[in-house]
Amino acid sequence: MFLSVVIPTYNRRPILEKCLRALEAQTFSPESPVDRYELVLVDDGSTDDTLPWLDRCQAELPHVRLVQQAHKGIAEARNLGVTSAEGDIIVFIDSDVIVQPTCLDSHACLLQAQAAAGQEKCFTYGQLINTCDFDNPTAAKVKVTDFSAAFFETNNVAIAKRWLVEAGLFDTQFTQYGWEDLELGVRLKQMGIT
Repeated sequence: MFLSVVIPTYNRRPILEKCLRALEAQTFSPESPVDRYELVLVDDGSTDDTLPWLDRCQAELPHVRLVQQAHKGIAEARNLGVTSAEGDIIVFIDSDVIVQPTCLDSHACLLQAQAAAGQEKCFTYGQLINTCDFDNPTAAKVKVTDFSAAFFETNNVAIAKRWLVEAGLFDTQFTQYGWEDLELGVRLKQMGIT
C-alpha cells in the first residue's frame, strides 16, 4: 500500500514544522501493509518563511514533496494534492495537526482489514487531541467540545484515491475555512462510502 499524505498549508510555518516532523517519525508494525509513503505538502501561496524553511530542512524531510499554487484556498489546495499524489490511498492531515507515531500504520491496517472483510468503500478517521499546548499535546484532557459528529472531516482521514476522484474531489467554490470537506462527505455518503 502506497500512502500519499496530503497536507495543505498557508502561512503556518511554526506548527507545520511540528506536523511534518511527526509525520517523518512514523513507525510501522511488521504486518503493516504500507510499502512506502509520501508527504504531499501543498503550499497555498504562503508569504511567511515556509518555503525558505523547507529549503533549509530538505535533508531532514525526505518524504516531503512540495507542490505550490497561488493562494486559492483549501479546496483547491487539497484537489491539487490529490491529483499530484502518486499513492493509491490518500491521507488528509491538516498542517496544524501533530500525529502520533502510529497514525499512518493505524489507517493502513484498518483499511486493509475492511478490504479483507469485503468493505472497500470506506474511509478511516483518526482521533485528534484538541490542545493549545503543542509542546505536550497529550497532556490535555478530552473535553465534550472535542466531539464531532461530522461524517467526513479531513484533518486526519484516509480514503482510497479512486473514491475521491469518482466523487469529483472538493468543490472549489469553498475558498474560506470549512465546509468543503463536509460537502464532499455528503457526496461520498451518497456513493455508499462508510
